[in-house]
Amino acid sequence: MKVERSIEIGAPPEKVWPLIGEGDNILRWHPNAERFDFVGEQHSGVGALFYMVGKQRGQAMSSLCEITEWRENEKMAFRQIMGMGQFESAYTIEATGTGSRLIIAWEYVLPFWVLGMVMGLLTRKQWVDLTDQMLRNIKGLAEA
Repeated sequence: MKVERSIEIGAPPEKVWPLIGEGDNILRWHPNAERFDFVGEQHSGVGALFYMVGKQRGQAMSSLCEITEWRENEKMAFRQIMGMGQFESAYTIEATGTGSRLIIAWEYVLPFWVLGMVMGLLTRKQWVDLTDQMLRNIKGLAEA
């Protein structure tokens, strides 16, 4: 399942970046996140590991992720290396004439083969709604 959503933000990339590039800020804008911790000494850049716990539909979910792309003020991408299913996500910031455009893209593969594909189709709207909420929250924080 793939989801890609974007939003226009009336703030430059340099103001948006800390919200996505500094890990502790995730708790300020991710509606499902309850805990976020880096694993090890590295807290930025390709190869940094982080652990996140959140709730989805009332169920606790945990993920260990690795940052796979890091271009300050432009893009941060990561992939889950331990948790339910497999996912990759990218947060891309593009400068515009009036501020920034933030794009969040997810690619998620649920376990259980055919059952996972069906579950993905049934939960796609929830992923879209979650992504839209995250974008609105980041926009509000960046424009404040």
